[in-house]
Amino acid sequence: MSIRFATKEDCAAIAEIYNHAVVHTAAIWNDKTVDTDNRIAWFEARQFAHFPVLVSEENGVVTGYSSYGDWRAFDGFRHTVEHSVYVHPDHQGKGLGRALLAALIEEARRRGKHVMVAGIEAQNAASLHLHETLGFITTGQMPQVGTKFGRWLDLTFMQLQLDNRTDPDGKT
Repeated sequence: MSIRFATKEDCAAIAEIYNHAVVHTAAIWNDKTVDTDNRIAWFEARQFAHFPVLVSEENGVVTGYSSYGDWRAFDGFRHTVEHSVYVHPDHQGKGLGRALLAALIEEARRRGKHVMVAGIEAQNAASLHLHETLGFITTGQMPQVGTKFGRWLDLTFMQLQLDNRTDPDGKT
């Protein structure tokens, strides 16, 4: 298994992984699947904004992906990002989610980000545990803020401080 930066050619596989999560899980709070063109547009927007998209690959097959983007679209949040990590169902439980998230954390540090935020459906024990093992702390829970599959969903927020600098726009 290797992890690398995604290319436009990976977008069909990314769409397949994304769509599985849409249809079968509460990890993504969308009801509609997407096509490859949608994921290409998403990928190009990430590239334009200088946000990474990473993929895990095994024997030439994309098995998962991770990315981050703006936490909120205000200047004061420019050092904070929110991420996502998804693994193809046939490859879950093999440590790919951990590897993808660890690589994404390192990329965020390399790019000078200060905090990484995770918004996780509160019943997603595997994701909550994964984030805890990588140092994320729970910072809050918002009850019944979403809905999917005919039920209310609670959102747990977790965050990881990526550096110890005291000057937001400096190196100290």
